[in-house]
Amino acid sequence: MRKKIAILGGGLTGLTAGYFLAKKNYQITIFEKKETLGGLASGFKKKGWQWYLDYTYHHIFSNDNDIIDFAKQINFNNFFFRSLQTASIFDDLKIRPIDTPIDFLKLDFLNIFDKLRAGLILIFLKISPFLKVYENQICENFLKKTMGKIIWDKLWQELFRKKFGKYAENVLASFFWARIKKRTKKLGYPKGGFQNFINYIEKQLKSLKVKMLKNHQINEIKKTGNKFIIDNNEFDYVISTLPTPILIKITEKIFPAEFLQNLRKINYLHAKTLIIEVKKPLLEKIYWLNVNAKTIPIMVIVEHTNFIDKKNYAGNHLIYLGWYLEEKNPFWSLKDKQLLNTIFPYLKKINPLFEKKDIIFLTSFQAKYAQPIFDKNFINYKPNFITPIKNFLIANLDMTYPYDRGTNYAVKIGKKVNDLIK
Repeated sequence: MRKKIAILGGGLTGLTAGYFLAKKNYQITIFEKKETLGGLASGFKKKGWQWYLDYTYHHIFSNDNDIIDFAKQINFNNFFFRSLQTASIFDDLKIRPIDTPIDFLKLDFLNIFDKLRAGLILIFLKISPFLKVYENQICENFLKKTMGKIIWDKLWQELFRKKFGKYAENVLASFFWARIKKRTKKLGYPKGGFQNFINYIEKQLKSLKVKMLKNHQINEIKKTGNKFIIDNNEFDYVISTLPTPILIKITEKIFPAEFLQNLRKINYLHAKTLIIEVKKPLLEKIYWLNVNAKTIPIMVIVEHTNFIDKKNYAGNHLIYLGWYLEEKNPFWSLKDKQLLNTIFPYLKKINPLFEKKDIIFLTSFQAKYAQPIFDKNFINYKPNFITPIKNFLIANLDMTYPYDRGTNYAVKIGKKVNDLIK
């Protein structure tokens, strides 16, 4: 008799694990609380659009081999790559490109010694393997020591504060190493949007007889003998891809109290994006704009249609504004129009020709626990695949450490948890 596996969460990790486990002849049920699969990579399509738009900005790097190989394995041959412009905006409101070493050397507010010193460290980080020293230092101290205080103050400090808020001074150097190590000039994207890729995976799962229960939230898991009980159904294995704080809530009756208490020591921020569809672009050619300016309360601006042709979105331009926030941050609870009204004066500073009257559509997306804080607590208490309960495995995006979360690592984790079930 085929053993039954419950996979909690229908994001890319759960879908990948479900695919490989079904190929091994396990009986798979995927539980997804939303009406569509895909998790943080899911998207939507408006009338008149040919492509889906992700709820939050996504791309892959040219060295993201896990997702590239998985796509090839299931005969999805629709990822394409382009070299794109990225830049930063600073307190003087000048936008400066940051794509190449030449761009770095042209930064006019740094002296040549500081630029050369910082450049050498960036090259070292790019070619360096992971070293324990990166986990033994916080990023601020590491960068001040290696690149100098001026570089930290003018280049990195505000980026860390925008991403990690009050936790910025606790983030480990291993996070910075991973960001530099992984980045490539060419970025990739699936034709039709990530939701198109997810829909394709869903068809593959249906052909393998995987049961996918959407709009189905799990509130509790029970254990009887060697079986797990979910909605009165028995399973031999459970794989949770849920955010760690959600996992804690539904497993309080089966996991040891000390195990759960350790998981509670991890801190998180929540993600919010505001999506603007507009007749005219905010940024003419730049795809990704880091906001280093302290006076602009936005973390990042991503002009999606400087990557994907606007013809796929009825000829209009699509812009993401992104934040990581605490729940008590006023931006978290602002409605779409309130948020737009709050930040619009800053958009006008970036591009004085940007007009509200040109905005066609506005929506936002929020995801709780989207950004774990990579500090000492995190590396001491982060979840592992194997848990104290036999046959209950965790495979969530906390396990991307030291790399930042992304679709490639979601697939990688799905593959790895599959390998642990023989």
